[in-house]
Amino acid sequence: MPEAIAEDSVGIVETKIMHFSEPLTLECGKILNAYDIAYETYGELNSSASNAILICHALSGDQHAAGYNSMQDKKPGWWDSAIGPGKVIDTNRFFVVAINNLGGCKGSSGPNTINPETGKYWGPDFPIVTVKDWVECQYRFMRSLEIDHWCAVIGGSLGGMQVLQWSIDYPDRVKHAVVIAAAAKLTAQNIAFNEVARQSIMSDPDFCEGHYLEHQTVPRRGLMLARMLGHITYLSDDAMRDKFGRELREGKLNFGFDVDFQVESYLRYQGRSFVDRFDANTYLLMTKTLDYFDPAEPYGGDLGLALSKASAQFLVISFTSDWRFAPQRSREITRALLQAEKRVSYIEIDAHQGHDAFLIPIPHYMNVFGSYMKNISAGSS
Repeated sequence: MPEAIAEDSVGIVETKIMHFSEPLTLECGKILNAYDIAYETYGELNSSASNAILICHALSGDQHAAGYNSMQDKKPGWWDSAIGPGKVIDTNRFFVVAINNLGGCKGSSGPNTINPETGKYWGPDFPIVTVKDWVECQYRFMRSLEIDHWCAVIGGSLGGMQVLQWSIDYPDRVKHAVVIAAAAKLTAQNIAFNEVARQSIMSDPDFCEGHYLEHQTVPRRGLMLARMLGHITYLSDDAMRDKFGRELREGKLNFGFDVDFQVESYLRYQGRSFVDRFDANTYLLMTKTLDYFDPAEPYGGDLGLALSKASAQFLVISFTSDWRFAPQRSREITRALLQAEKRVSYIEIDAHQGHDAFLIPIPHYMNVFGSYMKNISAGSS
């Protein structure tokens, strides 16, 4: 529980649910006749509806990006360091919208919600969704709020992929596109990491072919292993060395297969805590969404051509120690934007924290990001 809510916090916020009854045809060919989207908003929409910003979350993120849902919360939203009064994404200026993507497990329709046609959990029968599907959902959501365009669409990692897709699919609806620690498509190594994570989950005896909720169980071991593997890839070698080194948990070797080193204890803690807050089928779905993302594929693999219709001004940010989505990937995006003659600023932040750096208020990162945001016009009040 927070001892006191800071002045630069958005404070206590409520997650809301918006229901959509208009059928949605997904890229996989399946149709959702109706679905729910969970969301939070921070700040006030101005009279011209010109100051709205969309925050796109990464794989394990959700709609709770800032503030607290109750005074009992131990931690604020996942990007509280960046969103709030006077912060980089200033809620005194902007109306900020954060959505739990379709297929998520925090209130939006997904594997852990009820399929209205069967009265049972969707489970593994929830259709595979793509980043393009998410953008279509987000566009419908925007229109339901009577917002004509986003002042900015902002996201890191899988969120940055959504930003790119927005600039391609709805170029006249995005004024500014902020792409952080992202890539235009996954490397074979990244796809391989995701496959190992999925196999860890699906090989758990409690997975029950994805119908574990009906059996009132959870594939805890598999999801824990998947998260442990993922967490390793989010950190850099320097970050792990600085935080743990070869420090022993009990000050001595136990000559067994239980925890000896602090880093082992940390990974097990991360895995166990993740199991309590995330759905295994959602993890499978989100990693497939990552794997399938390739907006240049319909354009013969030419990313510059894919981005040729974009009209947004871009800020692309990468981090030197990020080996999951390396700076090379951000430079590929930047080169494609320059090839398409788009307005783009690129910055590579010297940081040792790895992929997770995009979530951390590193001074240089915040200064660059903040300077860009201050130059965005929020329109008339």
